[in-house]
Amino acid sequence: MTKKAYPGADDITRVELDNGITVLCRTNFNSPSIVLRGNLPAGSLYDTEEKLGISDMTASMLMRGTEQYDFQAIYDRLESVGASFGFHANTFTIGFGGRALTEDLSLLMQMLSEGLRQPTFPSEHLERLRSQHLAGLAMRDQDTGDMAELTFDEILYANHPYRHTGDGTPETIQAIMRDDVLNFHQKHYGPRDMVIAVVGAIEADDAVAQINEMLGDWQNPAQPAKATVPEMPPLEKRVQKHYAIIGKSQTDLMMGFLGPKRLDDDFMAASLGNSILGRFGLMGRIGDSVREKSGLAYYAYSSMSAGHGPGAWYVSAGVNPANVDKAIDLIIEELENFIKDGVSEEELSDNKSNYIGSLPLSLESNSGVASALLRIESYNLDLDYYRQYPDLVRAVTRDEILTVARKYIEPQRLAIATAGP
Repeated sequence: MTKKAYPGADDITRVELDNGITVLCRTNFNSPSIVLRGNLPAGSLYDTEEKLGISDMTASMLMRGTEQYDFQAIYDRLESVGASFGFHANTFTIGFGGRALTEDLSLLMQMLSEGLRQPTFPSEHLERLRSQHLAGLAMRDQDTGDMAELTFDEILYANHPYRHTGDGTPETIQAIMRDDVLNFHQKHYGPRDMVIAVVGAIEADDAVAQINEMLGDWQNPAQPAKATVPEMPPLEKRVQKHYAIIGKSQTDLMMGFLGPKRLDDDFMAASLGNSILGRFGLMGRIGDSVREKSGLAYYAYSSMSAGHGPGAWYVSAGVNPANVDKAIDLIIEELENFIKDGVSEEELSDNKSNYIGSLPLSLESNSGVASALLRIESYNLDLDYYRQYPDLVRAVTRDEILTVARKYIEPQRLAIATAGP
């Protein structure tokens, strides 16, 4: 795939509707289908402390009934043409998406408009959803991986909105009534800062016209300003907590520190460094040392969650409870080696090739392109970002990776969370 085949300024149509909706389109007549994706700012950051989980509950109710169709009719309409559509909650946004044959784009648009503007929030479905949600929370509380992650966030993001999970707690989910969902929807759902991406066998002007016809008159004067999150200082010292779950044979471990935001200048260097540290091949140096050579973990890898707010850079591992301390010590040793010696030219070259080589694969489907367009808009990237991407990767040096590693990796300030017996 040549650079020209990647989405760029000459084949991405970007239009801002009068009511604040941004539409991004890319035509692809090589496929008879179409993908519709997007988001609007009504995610878990808008939850209150007393009603944690309400954004998730609200999004999950949008397809449970509208003024025109009940729950069964909605899914019968989708199934009859082999289409799919749904809503889901994220931290900042409510996401939505679906796919269909091009001639059925109008159906996806109807689903989107009715779900956003005319949901009825039937009480029996809310109670059913509440029961499912509570069952999910009960399962989460017995999952060592989930609880290690929750405990990690509580340490790293103390007194920050990110310490909360969008799932809520049994107490807050029980407290959410139908009027709460109704009020949350009426207040937070609106067209301002909403983004819609359409990719597939349709001319961009036609897609924009359909969206404008369906949603161009939508207004919500009560819609609040887009949420922002505060900065977060690193931990002052190493903090370690254990969440006990009786009867488990594995302990899950998460340990890490604050990392870069997606738009920080050193993001690409940190991303490549993280790949070498704990992702590439058999999970990088961490996987090689902790799992392959020492046999201390069932899995071990590192990851970065870089977004709009303070991201986390962390190592995850699943270990025998008897080996927790050994695994922690070995991971710290690998982190210390990483900030002492940096990466080799061979490691960097291999990872650059992997980054550049995997890009075409991520953009070969309509879904992949739609996700790319949403990322461009979310982070205000250049429309030619994916054409520039290979050069951005090639430009990263070993010295830059060493500098960014020493900036963020501070073993004496680690957040260490474990969950298990």
